[in-house]
Amino acid sequence: MLTVGQSFPKFQAHGCVGSAKDSLTTFHNQSFPGQWVVYFFYPKDFTFVCPTEIAEFNKRLGEFQDRDAMVVGGSTDNEFSHLAWCQSHEDLKGLKYPLIGAQKLAADLGILHPEEGVCLRATFIVDPEGTIQFATANGLSVGRNVDEIIRVLDALQSGELCPCNWKKGEETIKV
Repeated sequence: MLTVGQSFPKFQAHGCVGSAKDSLTTFHNQSFPGQWVVYFFYPKDFTFVCPTEIAEFNKRLGEFQDRDAMVVGGSTDNEFSHLAWCQSHEDLKGLKYPLIGAQKLAADLGILHPEEGVCLRATFIVDPEGTIQFATANGLSVGRNVDEIIRVLDALQSGELCPCNWKKGEETIKV
């Protein structure tokens, strides 16, 4: 798995934003110039844990936008599967960020489950220069914590030494 300090791979992937048929488009690294990007990957469409994460990122999207950060979700399913899922799942119909078909990108990131061949629940925070600043992966059955991703994004953007459990607005470590 790629990790902190490495460049996020250059990619081009098909995806959708929400449930409208005209939302199908192509995304690539240059889709988000000069911005922080939170990429999160999940195992499969039409499952049980995955929509809870996708819906929570959507619910909290304004908090990421307030931090000049984009959110991009993806799995090894293709854009047509993503679109059909968004059209059929009530919590995903109003999705406001892209879901991409990340078949090649997942392999390039090293986040494919060795037996299942699907994405691990991996999260990457990438800085405006395209460098990975945070990387984590959960097992297939455990959803991630969006609060923690926002907390880490705040800490990274602060440019300071941030102690354990630090939250935006709290004292940082001065040396």
